[in-house]
Amino acid sequence: QLQASGGGLVQAGDSLRLSCAASGRTFSTYVMAWFRQAPGKEREFVAAISWSGENRYYADSVKGRFTISRDNAKDTVYLQMYNLKPEDTAVYYCAAAPGKLLRRSHLHEYDYWGQGTQVTVSS
Repeated sequence: QLQASGGGLVQAGDSLRLSCAASGRTFSTYVMAWFRQAPGKEREFVAAISWSGENRYYADSVKGRFTISRDNAKDTVYLQMYNLKPEDTAVYYCAAAPGKLLRRSHLHEYDYWGQGTQVTVSS
C-alpha cells in the first residue's frame, strides 16, 4: 500500500528525492514519516509530517539537510535530501501512523510501511 522509490547511488554532497506513493487507500489523515536502516544498525526515525503538511518533525542528524513534504491530492510523500553524507547510506522506508500526533519516532507507532528504497552515498 506504500511504495517507496527514488533511491540510488550518489556522491557525498549530492541531492536526492525519495517518493512514497500510497495505493489501495488514502493516507491523507495519517501522519507520514521516513525511517532508515543502515547495515548492521536498527531502523531509525528520519522525519515526519502532519496531515496538512504544515508541521514537520526531524531527527537531529538530518535537520537542515532533509525536507519532508506531501501532496495529499496524489497521496504521495517526499523526502528531499541535500548535502548527502556517507553516513546517510541506508535503506529508506516510508511509514504511516493514524491520528494527529506528529512527534512519533518509534517503529511501533506506525501501522503501515513501504518496502524500502536503497540510498548509497559514496565519499
